[in-house]
Amino acid sequence: MKKKLILLLIPLLPLAAFTKYYTGLKAEEETVKELVLGCYINGAFNALDPDAMLEGFHSDFAIFSAKGEQLQRYEIETWAEGVRKRKNDPKFDASKNTWEHKFTNVQVTGNAATLRVDLTRNGKHIYTDYLSLLKFDSGWKIVAKVYYQHPGD
Repeated sequence: MKKKLILLLIPLLPLAAFTKYYTGLKAEEETVKELVLGCYINGAFNALDPDAMLEGFHSDFAIFSAKGEQLQRYEIETWAEGVRKRKNDPKFDASKNTWEHKFTNVQVTGNAATLRVDLTRNGKHIYTDYLSLLKFDSGWKIVAKVYYQHPGD
């Protein structure tokens, strides 16, 4: 009887391993989305919190963009300082600084991840961002960004 039960359970072992893997993968995807929400969506856009940015982005992070055939690099320290200045500007109207986001693709493979996020403001699609993340001993960090700025009306 025990032998039959074991023979019946053997085919379920790969399913158990896959379930464990899938559950872990989904947990990592949620962790990545939470990080991006806290330090990127809220840090750089809605709450203008440069300290949150500096916590969630790797110190060597940069935004990369093309200008002609040149690769432009915008580093996290410069970006965080710009966010700080914007927030402290007396002319800045925080009530008009509401950004909506949609995570349209999250991929995690081991200690590497990519995330696509679409950002809208006042119903207009402004940016499509592609973020690259790596998991360090201390946890996930955003290490690079490339983006597309949609044409305005």
